[in-house]
Amino acid sequence: MRDVTVQDNPAELRYEARADGELIGEIRYRSKPGLVVLVHTEVAPSAEGTGVGSLLVEQALDDIRKRGLHVVPLCPFVGAYIRRHPDYADLVETDPSTPT
Repeated sequence: MRDVTVQDNPAELRYEARADGELIGEIRYRSKPGLVVLVHTEVAPSAEGTGVGSLLVEQALDDIRKRGLHVVPLCPFVGAYIRRHPDYADLVETDPSTPT
C-alpha cells in the first residue's frame, strides 16, 4: 500500500484518504450533536483491495473517539469493520431514539 494519509474534511462532510495528494477514498458523514453518522464509504478502483478502506475507517473512528463523539454506522462497510474490531463497539450510539 502506498503512503496514505487520512484527514477529516468538515467543509465536505467527509473523511478523506489521500496518497500523493490524490483522493483515493472517502467516508461521507452527517454531524449531529455528539454524533457522527457514517453514511457511505468509497475507495477508488485503483486502491481497491489494498487496505485503504479499512485504514480509512480505523482512522476515522480513532478521530471520532478522540473528539469524544459517538457514531451511527449506516454504512455497511463501517458496520462490518466495527463487528470485526469490537474495541470500537463502545463508539456506536445505542439509543434507538437518536435521529439519523
